[in-house]
Amino acid sequence: MDDAALLAAAGEEAYLVGGAIRDELLGRPVFDVDVACREPEAAARAYADAQGGAVVPLSERHGAWRVAYRDGRTVDFTPLQGGIADDLATRDFTVNAIARRLGSADHVDPLGGVPDLESRTLRAVSDEVFRADPLRLLRAVRLEDELGLGIDSETEALVRRDASLAGAPAGERILGELQRLTAAGFRRAGELGVLAELGGSADRLDQVDPADHPDYLLVVCLGEAVRGLPISNDTRRFASTLLSGAPPADASPRSIHRFRRVTEPWALELLAYLRAGEYADAVREARDRDPAEPLLRGDDLGLEPGPEIGRLLELVEEERAAGTISTPEEALALVREELKRQS
Repeated sequence: MDDAALLAAAGEEAYLVGGAIRDELLGRPVFDVDVACREPEAAARAYADAQGGAVVPLSERHGAWRVAYRDGRTVDFTPLQGGIADDLATRDFTVNAIARRLGSADHVDPLGGVPDLESRTLRAVSDEVFRADPLRLLRAVRLEDELGLGIDSETEALVRRDASLAGAPAGERILGELQRLTAAGFRRAGELGVLAELGGSADRLDQVDPADHPDYLLVVCLGEAVRGLPISNDTRRFASTLLSGAPPADASPRSIHRFRRVTEPWALELLAYLRAGEYADAVREARDRDPAEPLLRGDDLGLEPGPEIGRLLELVEEERAAGTISTPEEALALVREELKRQS
């Protein structure tokens, strides 16, 4: 973090605030920087001119500006209205309400965020933080999960009190928090009543096996409710595969081929979701045997373009997977036999 560059852009009455200070004190890498200053737009443009990056308005309502980089790093410049103590009082948790004046090593900590970091405690700044921004309900769970903190009893009571508001924020913001939760985080969200308000349940974690896909826990804990979030098309297809999938009929090469045809590239994730891990080795072995080239292509069949070509090629691939054919000649003979049978 280059204080000199930030100071040159934002001026002397500017402070590093929020998560950047928290992570700095925890010894964590700092990727996203938040600077409170008097002229956010001018500061953002000056910083981008000196350091590169794209300048974008972050919030027209609040007058915040962002300098964004291709590697995902961001530097946000937010308006400092009143004194820094007034700014910190509007934040969510004490560990995020610590500031450091640019060019200084001293912390401004009117709410006790530094001692809370030392005791690994997540404490709300006020009784109204969740009503002011209900996304903080999920953020409390995520910060506890991600940073290894513990929500203090009074803050936990506030989360339970305001859990009914969990569905109020925009779907993009909700999704962003959920996608960062571990299984323990989802369990905590369920325990606090937050997950139920989103149509989810952590109980489903006990009904599935673990899997590595980044959206696996999201689908497991949200179920059909995941379709109501602004997920990507790829995640939507992944969710549909899990929510509507069925295990293979048996472990035979033919059954595994048919199963993979409708579930790949998520066949193993579906098996975990269905607790059907006894078929996992058969799927892995089938993947290892996948041929580099098909036995036949559409042009080899001498037929008019249409869905029949796709059906015949799939028939060839299934029989190849089952071991009944292995050469282009055998594949062509199979196709001729099938066409004759249908005529």
